[in-house]
Amino acid sequence: MHVLLLKEGRALTTVHAKGRTPVVIPKSSERGADAAARALQAVLVSLEDSKAENIVTIDIAGKSALGDYMVVVSGRSSRHVLAIADHLMTDLKDEGFGNARVEGLDGGDWVLIDTGDIIVHVFRPEIREFYNIEKMWAAPDLDEGTLH
Repeated sequence: MHVLLLKEGRALTTVHAKGRTPVVIPKSSERGADAAARALQAVLVSLEDSKAENIVTIDIAGKSALGDYMVVVSGRSSRHVLAIADHLMTDLKDEGFGNARVEGLDGGDWVLIDTGDIIVHVFRPEIREFYNIEKMWAAPDLDEGTLH
């Protein structure tokens, strides 16, 4: 049985059947927008280094609880898409952003990498054109009063 109890400060305690083991979570020097901006910079540098094409960054902070930024890029082929994704995951880990959640590595048509603050979509050009997700996310906000 594991129960997490929040103690004063940032310490968590895991309660086991045989006792308590304190775990201290380090405080990050960066919070919120600063951490997201630093992560975005690391993502963009990695994508440029991997020769990703047509890089589009969309600010989704306040529009979605999914994250702060969405980045959409293209690779020239399935192999290039997979290489971009692999390079990005390695760079994020090396920069201290931990292990991102990844979907789509089996096909190479569309790989989604979710860092928490940033969602990166790596597409083959034909797949990107078909789904056209940047158009959906770049749509202007509608005021509630404009819908009838």
